[in-house]
Amino acid sequence: MSKKLTYDGAMAELQAIVAEIEEEEISIDDLSVKVKRAAELLQYCQQKLRQTEDDVNKVLSQLNEA
Repeated sequence: MSKKLTYDGAMAELQAIVAEIEEEEISIDDLSVKVKRAAELLQYCQQKLRQTEDDVNKVLSQLNEA
């Protein structure tokens, strides 16, 4: 069963990947996989931030109209 990805979960996974790379705890064989996963997580986080910004702007716009 796969659980739904959240922004906090994605950030935690990204931080773990970065820590592995910085501490050289990752093998060369796994490096490519980890970098690709990090790119996917970054893309997800950017999309989530954009969506949140759009939602906040909509709410603020509605408040200004009222």
